[in-house]
Amino acid sequence: MQNILASIKIPVNQNLFLKDPSTSELGQKIIDGSIALMNQLGFERFTFKKLAIEIQTTEASVYRYFESKHKLLLYLINWYWGCIATRITLETRNIELPEQKLKKTIHILTALPNPEIDSLISNELALKEIIINESAKVLITKDVDEENKVGVFSVYKTLVSNVAAIINEVNRDYPYPNMLASSMIEGSNQQRFFAAHLPKLTNIKEDSDFVESFYLDLIFNTLKK
Repeated sequence: MQNILASIKIPVNQNLFLKDPSTSELGQKIIDGSIALMNQLGFERFTFKKLAIEIQTTEASVYRYFESKHKLLLYLINWYWGCIATRITLETRNIELPEQKLKKTIHILTALPNPEIDSLISNELALKEIIINESAKVLITKDVDEENKVGVFSVYKTLVSNVAAIINEVNRDYPYPNMLASSMIEGSNQQRFFAAHLPKLTNIKEDSDFVESFYLDLIFNTLKK
């Protein structure tokens, strides 16, 4: 899977960067280093100064790529959802039965990636943990409307629309496919956060992936009604 992705460019909105990090070795070091360091420190304690020290460059060099850590995190989120959208396309393209296609989609969206068989990128698990722990900090803000106007959330919105289309393949009369898709995506990350920090708010099952199992049960029972 990683070999396939290597030949695919994941689109990320140009308003999120000053210089495309995918075009240079330093840019890639900034992305890889920021994933590792932000996952280690958290968004609040993460700074460009700390990142520069970690990857042995200057803080000014980081600022040549991103104007703020807010934009950097949005870049990582967009890149992640672009990878997930690509993975769903690749892994469901030969599945004919709508129910099986939806099960595979739910797995990709809700399960923690197994680095040995599932990952599109070498640090996908760390990036997934950033999505779980940090993404709401740059999504639920006063600037969301302005950022939406310039297309910052287009990759995420396209992903939700694509998942909604798969839901409607299973039940074309279901009236809330986008709501169900976005609730699954956001809710699965929230349940993993609860499991790690507020376990009384969820139902942890040690012998199975409780998050994936919950959303398989919820979505298919919902679509049967």
